[in-house]
Amino acid sequence: MSLSPREREILALLQAQPMLDAAGLARSLGTTKGAIAVALSSLSQKGEIVGRGYILRAEPWAVVVGGAAWDVKARSLAAARLHTSNPSQISRTPGGVGRNIAEGIARLGGRVHLVAAVGADSAGQELLALTAEAGVYVDQVARSPHPTGSYLAALDADGELVIGLSDFAATDAMEVVSLSRAQELISRADVVVVDGNIPVAVAEWVLALVANADARVVVEPVSVAKAARIAPLLVPERPVFAVTPNVDELGSLVGHDVADTDADIAAAAAELHERGVQQVWVSRGMAGSVLISASGSVAIPAVPAEVADVTGAGDAMTAGFVSGLLAGEDPAEAARHGHLAAALTVASSHTVRPDLGVAFSAAFATTQGATL
Repeated sequence: MSLSPREREILALLQAQPMLDAAGLARSLGTTKGAIAVALSSLSQKGEIVGRGYILRAEPWAVVVGGAAWDVKARSLAAARLHTSNPSQISRTPGGVGRNIAEGIARLGGRVHLVAAVGADSAGQELLALTAEAGVYVDQVARSPHPTGSYLAALDADGELVIGLSDFAATDAMEVVSLSRAQELISRADVVVVDGNIPVAVAEWVLALVANADARVVVEPVSVAKAARIAPLLVPERPVFAVTPNVDELGSLVGHDVADTDADIAAAAAELHERGVQQVWVSRGMAGSVLISASGSVAIPAVPAEVADVTGAGDAMTAGFVSGLLAGEDPAEAARHGHLAAALTVASSHTVRPDLGVAFSAAFATTQGATL
């Protein structure tokens, strides 16, 4: 979106004199503080000014449009027994696929804005405070009349998921009208992540919004059911840079079963290429992943890890991929970043590892040294 002449004047002044306040800007431009406040608000909406201080945009950034919720994890202390009570360890942490991806990007050093919905309740207030503390910009998160979402993960003694239960009413009720104030921020982003949990109408609006922009869109299908909802949106008129399904989700995106074989995956990817998707990045579990473009494919091995908790692994992969793109890496190298971020995450007990950036830098340096 274009800037007005007055907005350009304000940016020029702030670049020359970063310590100017609203009164100083008003004096310099011969206008009122009220007019300056309106212009500053507009610049913030457009992503040119970050946060409350007049910090000017200086690096690539991402917008994640998705879910935000609380994750409640209950891990059995012994072999899980169904239909009865199990002694366990229970924790409550910030979650939601979109929010997790956004925090992962921030932990890895990327600039990222979250567009989501939480309840107008104490749970939502606390969730936003912790997300902002992690480095995510949350000023575009809408308040919903529905309670802040929750996800309950029951894990066995090995940390594997037994059953997941969710209440995402606030996310399910997201509407374009309540998110319209974020449209300039989204259209000016370098990477836009679409979480498959958001309503189809919102996903369609986001894809249409960036269809003629420079943003690279990454679609995270989330599940087989959510992938089926998103599938009709993948058309050449709304090009997507990358989709990140597993093999089952890939089948939902193309509308038929896909076997976990190189040939079947490549054929399904070719269908998505014809529908405007540039990169099809398919997770194959312990076998790693394959990144397929119209010009060829790259097999990417999984990074070995001692599993403490698999919750958040997929979100970390997407976060690593996006942070790699923001850093200027090619898609294959960005995907390798994703695998490393996922391995570091499952080796911890956190859905989003608090020291992910530090751990990633150390592991990446070790990996690079081993290849010299």
